[in-house]
Amino acid sequence: MGAAAVLAWAEWQHHRWSRTLVAPRPGRTAAVVVLGFRNRGTRANVVNRWRVRAALRSVDPARETTLVLSGGPVGSPVPEARILAAYAAERGWTGPVVLEEESRSTWENITFVVPLVEAHDTIALVSQPAHALKARVYLRRQRPDLAARLAPARDHVPGEWLLAKPALALHGLLSLRRIPRTER
Repeated sequence: MGAAAVLAWAEWQHHRWSRTLVAPRPGRTAAVVVLGFRNRGTRANVVNRWRVRAALRSVDPARETTLVLSGGPVGSPVPEARILAAYAAERGWTGPVVLEEESRSTWENITFVVPLVEAHDTIALVSQPAHALKARVYLRRQRPDLAARLAPARDHVPGEWLLAKPALALHGLLSLRRIPRTER
């Protein structure tokens, strides 16, 4: 009973985070932004591979979608954005891609992608749900006008990462503790 309750709590927490500060939005164009994760090598690690897959399943075929890949050379000399782009191509993405290769933090991810997404009708930020929520809060702080265009990503699928979700939920709670509840 205890383990089931912990797993259910973690699922609920991830679902809640993935649906906070977003709403379905009308529009013809979409930017799906993938926030990179520290990658020590030149090939996408497990987290970055998952984030790209979540981004690709977030693409609405009815919209002209640009994949915006964000991340500088944090864990290796190769920018995370290039590593993400290579994996997206491996997964079959042939649509437009824009790289942001300078950021070294979530705040910088948002700062540097703003000029790349501001022409789009909708913006989806893709990461683990708590991290994506943090990025949405940062976008609201930096550009409230663009925050009104935030659309949901498919970054939470029930049962996915099931056994890791409790630890990810705890990490998410710690990560979000500095953000006032009124902002999230």
